[in-house]
Amino acid sequence: MSAPPAVVSRQEWLKARMDLLQKEKEFTRLKDEVAAQRRKLPWVKVEKAYRFETERGAQSLADLFAGRSQLIVYHFMYGPEWEGPCPSCSFIADHFDGLIPHLNARDVTLTAISRAPLAKLKALQARLDWRFPWVSSGPGDFNYDMHVSFTPEEIGRGEVEYNYAKGPTPVEDLPGCSVFAKDETGQVYHTYSSYARGCDILLGAYNFLDLTPKGRNEEGLAFDMAWVRLHDEYGPGYKVDPAAGYSPPKGSCCHPVEVTT
Repeated sequence: MSAPPAVVSRQEWLKARMDLLQKEKEFTRLKDEVAAQRRKLPWVKVEKAYRFETERGAQSLADLFAGRSQLIVYHFMYGPEWEGPCPSCSFIADHFDGLIPHLNARDVTLTAISRAPLAKLKALQARLDWRFPWVSSGPGDFNYDMHVSFTPEEIGRGEVEYNYAKGPTPVEDLPGCSVFAKDETGQVYHTYSSYARGCDILLGAYNFLDLTPKGRNEEGLAFDMAWVRLHDEYGPGYKVDPAAGYSPPKGSCCHPVEVTT
C-alpha cells in the first residue's frame, strides 16, 4: 500500500490543486475534441431485419427507437443459459433509470439488449427495481453482428472479434455500447460502438470514486471489478477476495482466459 499524501498548509494545497486544475482543463478540452470527432463518424445503413422480444411483442430495431431519432443500446451480458447476469453490467445498469427522462428530452432512447429470454430479464428487473427498457435478441443475429456474442466455433478457434481486434474470450457474451440513428424515412443507421474500457464513460459511480483519495481502490485486486455485486447483495456478509480472478456467470461457456478491463 502506498504512503498517504503529505499534510500541508492550505496555501501549499491550493498551489498543488491549481497545478492539477490545468491538467483537468486539458483533459476536458481533449474529451470535447474526441466527442466532436465521434459525432463526425460516417454511418452504416442497417440492412438486416433484426427482431427482438419485448413487453409489446416482437419489435424491429426501428421500433426500439420509441418515436425518437437516436438510440443507445447497452449490450448487457446475460446469456440464455446463464443462472444470473454479469455483475459489472448490472453495475452499469444501476445508472440507467435516472438518466432516461433526460435522454428522452434530447431525442434519445436508451435500451439494454441481451440474449437471455425476456422472462429472465423481467424477473431480474423486478428483483432489482429496474424500469429501463430491456429486450431480448434471442437466437437472432443482432448480438453476433455487433460483436458482443460469439459462436462455439469462434470461441473454439480462439479468434473472436471484440473491441476491434481478434483474440480468445473467457465467455460467450461480452459488454458493449452501440448507437443508432433513424432518418425521416425510417431507415436505421449504425453510428458508433464501444467495448471493454470504452464503456467506462457509462459508469457514473466510477467518476465519483475517482474524486476520492482512495479512488476506485482496485489496485490490489487480481480482477479489477471483483468487488462488484448486484446492488442487493452488499450487506453484512460482503467481502472481497483480492486474489479472485474473473468468474464467468454459472451456466456460461467458461474458458480460462485472462480478463483485462
